[in-house]
Amino acid sequence: MFIKDKNTEMTIKNNVGKVVIYTFLLVFGLFSGTMNAQCAMCRAALTSEGNAKQAAAVNDGIVYLMVIPYILVAGIGYAIYRMKKKKTS
Repeated sequence: MFIKDKNTEMTIKNNVGKVVIYTFLLVFGLFSGTMNAQCAMCRAALTSEGNAKQAAAVNDGIVYLMVIPYILVAGIGYAIYRMKKKKTS
């Protein structure tokens, strides 16, 4: 028969949480290279005039606007995780 031990269960839950966090960091670490976020029409309009500096600025702005929602969702997810963890303790 298997004996359930609260310490063993908590250790397993902590290990699973660590695996998820490390996997998340690894995936985002590998895929966080330089991004080109412009749509095809924006890129064509900006590069046709030969103004590469303006095209780079627009690209940086698009990436900046794209990152904010991900940070907010990650923060909300972390807050929910902390609430559930505190509730089970």
